[in-house]
Amino acid sequence: MNYLDKLSEWLNFSLFTYAEHSFTVGKLLLVPLLLILGVWLTRYLVGKLTNRLRANNTDPNMVHLVQRLCYVLAIAITVITILDVINVPITAFAFLSGAIAIGFGFGAQNIINNFISGWILMWEKPIRIGDFLEVEGTKGIVEKINTRSTRLRRVDGVHMLIPNSKLLENTVINWTLVDKLMRTSVRVGVAYGSPAKQVAALIQQATEEQPEVLNDPKPQVTFEDFGDNALIFEVNFWLNSTVEGGLRQARSKIRFRLDELFAEHDIVVAFPQRDVHIDGQLAIVRQPKR
Repeated sequence: MNYLDKLSEWLNFSLFTYAEHSFTVGKLLLVPLLLILGVWLTRYLVGKLTNRLRANNTDPNMVHLVQRLCYVLAIAITVITILDVINVPITAFAFLSGAIAIGFGFGAQNIINNFISGWILMWEKPIRIGDFLEVEGTKGIVEKINTRSTRLRRVDGVHMLIPNSKLLENTVINWTLVDKLMRTSVRVGVAYGSPAKQVAALIQQATEEQPEVLNDPKPQVTFEDFGDNALIFEVNFWLNSTVEGGLRQARSKIRFRLDELFAEHDIVVAFPQRDVHIDGQLAIVRQPKR
């Protein structure tokens, strides 16, 4: 008996039998080889497809969805191919897969819920990669939508993982769902006796001088109220911004400019003051130095 016959005999050696199908050494060795080949081929083809889509400036959310669909389809094809090559019909695992599915369903309800929610997010796209979200007081930019969770980069730079089901079941504020237009405002109080119309004109000037502020719709200055210690003014304006930091920067620039304009026109920014009325007489006694 030569070496080829010995190798053939060893590969055809039956290790066990399941559902009237014999599993030989050769069949079991073929499984990891086909699995490795399937993973390599899947990554290669998905990588080629991803590069082609990105070269055509395809929406990153659509690229992400196509990647997920290709991976799921490739896994299904690989598993079916392996079972077919080793001559094992899928029906042989019907009872076992049913039992596993029941146990998995009871023990992993949250995982399944988040998995389905992830596909809904990628398909309907109420939340997209690059959107600026506010979830339960936390603000950040969406970096990646996975099948179980969504990765959010908070405004302080910390990465946060949010279960996908939480994004569908709870109230989520998407600042950039339709467009990147955002409105914000600046309030300021000036001392009583200041010329109100001149103050409004200076606030309008300081706001329109900022390049980030949009001219359409035009910034609006309103005389809000006669406060306890000040005349209260507020300006509302719009700008293009993808993050909250852009709003803070715009408000800061307007306040810096207002400080310069108010100083040039001798307008005082109000501060709390109290008038004290004393009934009776008040004597001030000066103690001699010792």
